[in-house]
Amino acid sequence: MAQYAILIYEDEAGYAKGGPEVWQQAGEAHGRFAAQVGEHGAKITGGDALEPTSTATSIRNDIVTDGPFAETKEALGGFYLIEARDLDHAIEIAKLCPAPFGGVEVRPVMDMSGG
Repeated sequence: MAQYAILIYEDEAGYAKGGPEVWQQAGEAHGRFAAQVGEHGAKITGGDALEPTSTATSIRNDIVTDGPFAETKEALGGFYLIEARDLDHAIEIAKLCPAPFGGVEVRPVMDMSGG
């Protein structure tokens, strides 16, 4: 099985405005997603939520600045690392991933094993 990253891009304002209820709903939705991954014959091997972009530090050409590099409506908020049969299977799994304030991106993990 190949590895794929499911990158979750959302508008952080939705969570900031929604309060504890939205966070609880998100947690429940991601719990359901984790169960669905196994039911669909794939496996989560890693992943996590990220702190808001206001906590980011960007580095470009040895210049360090507070905050994200780019101002965008949607920001990378978390990720899952999964094992799936192929890209089509990874896309099938990614379509299940909750992202109510944005969407997800699927990217193959580069095989650096040299084999």
